[in-house]
Amino acid sequence: MRLIAAPAAALILAGCASFSPDAGAGKVSELTKERTGHAVTFQRSEADADSAAARVNELLKQPLTPDSAVEIALLNNRGLQTSFAELGIAEAERVRAGRLANPSFGFGRVAGGGITEIDRSVMFNVLGLLTMPLANQVAQRQFEQAQYQAALDAVGVAADARKAFFGAVAARDLVTYAEQVKDAADASSDLARRMLQAGNFNKLAQMREQSFQADATAELARARHRAIAHRERLVRVLGLSGDQLAFTLPERLPELPKEPIEAKDAEQTAVDRRLDVLMARRSADATAKSLGLTKATRFVNVLEVGYANKSQTGEARRNGYEIELELPLFDFGSTRMARAEASYMQAVHRTAEVAINARSEARESYSAYRTAYELARHYRDEVVPLRKRISDENMLRYNGMLASVFELLADAREQVTSVTAAIEALRDHWVAETDLRSALAGGSPSTH
Repeated sequence: MRLIAAPAAALILAGCASFSPDAGAGKVSELTKERTGHAVTFQRSEADADSAAARVNELLKQPLTPDSAVEIALLNNRGLQTSFAELGIAEAERVRAGRLANPSFGFGRVAGGGITEIDRSVMFNVLGLLTMPLANQVAQRQFEQAQYQAALDAVGVAADARKAFFGAVAARDLVTYAEQVKDAADASSDLARRMLQAGNFNKLAQMREQSFQADATAELARARHRAIAHRERLVRVLGLSGDQLAFTLPERLPELPKEPIEAKDAEQTAVDRRLDVLMARRSADATAKSLGLTKATRFVNVLEVGYANKSQTGEARRNGYEIELELPLFDFGSTRMARAEASYMQAVHRTAEVAINARSEARESYSAYRTAYELARHYRDEVVPLRKRISDENMLRYNGMLASVFELLADAREQVTSVTAAIEALRDHWVAETDLRSALAGGSPSTH
């Protein structure tokens, strides 16, 4: 009985290992809020789902903004809620590692010749008890890694929502300007046709106007499809359906900031704050702890101690103990050691790769951001005002009968083209800013 006293006590204490009140959601929400400005909600009950749906419907009553799109996505994206289940699995493994394995009960009965013999035994995994603290540390680090992965998924969904929002607003605006080009092309083509019929226009010039009208018609069709595609992309990221599809987009993209972001120590910031880097570090740490566990159990893989008794008809019951031990006759643990060491080196190299990529992506994303910002500012301050002055001058020339109506229509088309390019440049700026924020604090922008 003394042999099983310690395992029995450990079994009682190990049973105290329990699940955390929030299943690790608090840490995930904190990491997400630091990087997106919005907390994330785990929907583990119908009440949680109803509360999230009510908040989503409230946000959809107003025209969407980049922030409201992110909040809706974090509340309503089903794929994100699905990925959160991995956190529950990791916590279950953590709790299991903190509990001693269930004891095994053995029973045997042999009868014959008027004699019945009964064997009984209760076995406890002593090795599991001895290695429990280290196994618990390994499981804890794996649970922390799962928390970082859940936060990384949430930040990725937030980035996708922002980029889908900017794409949808820009695509809707571009349809408006494509319609203006189409209207100008229709007017120019109709005027050319009538002037040709009156003998005041040549056939070649009329066909050129007709060709431009055909191109404008095709481009308008493509622009309308792109607007639908971008809107549906936003719908998927936000997880909307039914009546929620009638959401309203703002009239235009947000204005360009007065000054660009100055990313000081961008590389070090990425290494210190990026979730994929932090997750890789936790993975390497967990693998190192696992290697320590493997070393501790290299020669003894199974060690069980338990209480046993035997009774036989007509004789007093005999009590004793039983030990089961795996003998390292054919495998001295070298294979498990080799596997653990290879896994550790794999984790080390993976961590180094993630850190190198993070530094490179931070530099690349910042360059892309500054380029997009300068281009958007160039179109806003130089190109569009210049096209406006040219248009005003052409109108004066037309009023003074120094320019034809065709020149005036052609200039209107060129002005619309410049405005379209400006909208695209502004959209690219906001997308590049989102990628930069991901590269500095979330994960690889190429994955969003």
